[in-house]
Amino acid sequence: MRTRCASILTLVAMIGLTLAARRASGQIMSVVDSPHDLSAGSRAEVRAVREEQVCIFCHAPHNASPVGALWNRSLSPQAYTVYTSQSLAAKPGQPTGASKLCLSCHDGTIAIGSLLGRSTPVQMTGGVTTLSQGASNLGTDLRDDHPISFRFDSTLVNRGTKLRDPSGLPHQIRLDNNRELQCTSCHDAHNNAFGKFLVMRNSSSELCLSCHQMGQTDITGHGQCSDCHQSHSAPSGAYLLRKSNVSETCLTCHSGTTPHASNIAADMKKAYVHDTASSVDPAAPANQVATCTSCHDPHTMTHGAGRAAASGQGSNSASFGRFGLISGVSASGAPMKVATAEHEVCFKCHAEGNTRPPAVARRLAQNNVRLQFSPSAISLHPVGTQGRSSQVPSLKPGWSTASTMRCTDCHGSDSGTSPGVHGSNIPSLLVARYETADRTSESATAYALCYKCHDRGSILDNRSFPGHRQHIVDQRTPCSVCHDSHGIPASQGTVTGNSHLINFASATVLPDRVTGRLEYRDSGGMTGECFLTCHGVDHSPKRYQAGFAPGLLQVPARPGPR
Repeated sequence: MRTRCASILTLVAMIGLTLAARRASGQIMSVVDSPHDLSAGSRAEVRAVREEQVCIFCHAPHNASPVGALWNRSLSPQAYTVYTSQSLAAKPGQPTGASKLCLSCHDGTIAIGSLLGRSTPVQMTGGVTTLSQGASNLGTDLRDDHPISFRFDSTLVNRGTKLRDPSGLPHQIRLDNNRELQCTSCHDAHNNAFGKFLVMRNSSSELCLSCHQMGQTDITGHGQCSDCHQSHSAPSGAYLLRKSNVSETCLTCHSGTTPHASNIAADMKKAYVHDTASSVDPAAPANQVATCTSCHDPHTMTHGAGRAAASGQGSNSASFGRFGLISGVSASGAPMKVATAEHEVCFKCHAEGNTRPPAVARRLAQNNVRLQFSPSAISLHPVGTQGRSSQVPSLKPGWSTASTMRCTDCHGSDSGTSPGVHGSNIPSLLVARYETADRTSESATAYALCYKCHDRGSILDNRSFPGHRQHIVDQRTPCSVCHDSHGIPASQGTVTGNSHLINFASATVLPDRVTGRLEYRDSGGMTGECFLTCHGVDHSPKRYQAGFAPGLLQVPARPGPR
């Protein structure tokens, strides 16, 4: 007998040492003293007044419910509002299986001490009856919680959901007998070794990335899922973000307080901002509502260079890596799963379906920027493709007629606070002033945007057009009155009528009162003529030739008003 007792004691000691070792290694931890220990002797915040049994709150050895392993609780009769989002290919229904068991406590509708094996509910300290508050109470609206009770199989993965095939899941992550993902796929109610009853470590997003295949990023702060997301009771709802929307979540770091993160918040407070998600009707068309993730995929952004069409001064393609593997629209109008250049991202909103009118009303109206920048356009600023003209003598060093440029060479922060098109105090989100009001006095600051690339001295010396100085200095006519800064599509313009970005502003330039015509005609060799009325002066026509002195430019006998 003594030997048998010693053997038993030895076995118990060995088991104890084994459990202690496994507990120390983080592999197992008893329910005892965990938040799921609701007994009177526990250290849990919610616990019983007198009940000393630990397992009784979920399990009973006899007369248990057949819905779960010796289950000792009634199931909630509540109908749940289930998770849904445009990005979820699965269609979760009402909670089933183990998730239904978990919700018998965590939806806050059934008393914690209400047990099948007890005729009266177990009394809890502090008068607590249900999980009525705090993160543990998920409620019956599950739209802000990670989806559950949906089939997780290769069919779902093949729908392009950025999910890993479940055949490769770690053994800790288990699906139920119907191959459905349940609460127990991520949580083990009996083991709190990793905190929050997770089935495995998630300190570096190991648990999340076991199912989700989001790509790679080398941007500091983008690699940890929990920095931006929370699985339960997320303020944003479906996207499970830590803030109420995408922008607020991003600005948690991009507010000038986090090292290595751009201070985008400062630009977002300016008069003109790119983000409109918080101020526009959520039912508005997708291409009229912009958020950070309209232009950036935070999971695949990199510091490195991405492919881009830019090659001119200020058009370093390295910034394209910061877009990540984001969708776009090609120059031909075809949807792209992954854009390869900045302007293709812009075309998602500023091409087909764009209802926003141009900043300057013109003779040839067009708000589809993709057509204006198309390689087939009559004339254009060279975004993604070379321009049409081989003679642009005003270009500053570093630029040539073979250069291409990016949208952000003109649009972005006016103070250089952050890279990208986030906010500016200048209309149209411009990086520098570009006055369009008629009778604006010419100065280096009034047309600072144009003078970024075009030499002011060349313009005022009339090296490309003999009337430049007369128009913008003497008559105080803005650049925008004659030139359309984006371009003129082939379907609207002609080579003779719309070269050199000529597309008159309709509020200032009117038909010629003598001939009734309103047009510009390019005669080739930097010569041409205009039929129009501007500032009360009729051009019937007015001809010019590059290289002529300003005084040789044909002007009417009576000058227009100053």
